[in-house]
Amino acid sequence: MLKGKKRRILVMCIGNLILAMGVYLLKLSLMGNDSYSAMALAISDRIQKDYAIVLITINLIVFTVEICLGRKYIGIGTFVNWFGLGIFVSLYMKIFDRLLTTPEGFVARFLIMVIAVLLVSLGVSMYQTADLGIAPYDSVSLIMAERLPIPYFWCRMSNDVICALISYLLGGIVGLGTLICSLGLGPFIQFFNRFVSEKLCAYRKEQ
Repeated sequence: MLKGKKRRILVMCIGNLILAMGVYLLKLSLMGNDSYSAMALAISDRIQKDYAIVLITINLIVFTVEICLGRKYIGIGTFVNWFGLGIFVSLYMKIFDRLLTTPEGFVARFLIMVIAVLLVSLGVSMYQTADLGIAPYDSVSLIMAERLPIPYFWCRMSNDVICALISYLLGGIVGLGTLICSLGLGPFIQFFNRFVSEKLCAYRKEQ
């Protein structure tokens, strides 16, 4: 069981690294990030602070909801996503912004967005399938669905809309990538769950 948990921790950490790359490529595509990342990026640009610092601070605020109302969702994965995701994204920015330029033309940006969406889906799939805790923002919709007579889909949608609106009002990019991340990740995540993440997290007992 210990080996199995170590394996899931590794899958969860790699999943967050992949997720961070997806977030970075969505930013590079200029077609809009997922709502929560878009909001954090917009705040980061507006106050001229590093994205990692902004995201960690926002997660601290959101975590108060999780620790008060959803402690069962807290695990090591909560803190890796809380502190690690922003750091990973900022690291990618520092490394790849020197090597890559903003793509010109819709086709190039669209292709980067497609790759980014697949990476985000794979990263989320790996991090969630590892079952080691839910990120602060992701836990809010689950808590709302438990405590309100509203289906999870609409709880998540309302939170995403609020974040997208804040991003837009702060001058952030809200576009096709934002829409796809809000509405279209489900099938991709399910695909990666079945063919990648569940296999990676499986623990084969020693003979």
